[in-house]
Amino acid sequence: MDTGTFRGIITGLLILAFIGITAWAYSRRRKPDFDEAANLPFADDDEKPTRDKRLSPEERTNEADSREDKGDRNA
Repeated sequence: MDTGTFRGIITGLLILAFIGITAWAYSRRRKPDFDEAANLPFADDDEKPTRDKRLSPEERTNEADSREDKGDRNA
């Protein structure tokens, strides 16, 4: 098997992979999942972002308040 045949086989496999991924992405079964993902930027966030996810909800509010009390403008 020479280099040209090998490259042709690889090209054919990549074309089949592309067609398979395209068919999967545009299938009707995936539409609800992609519609939900498309609306994620518009979802409301109820919590303030914190720096430490391990804190309890009470400690999160105290941490956010303490940053504001110290005048930390970057937080």
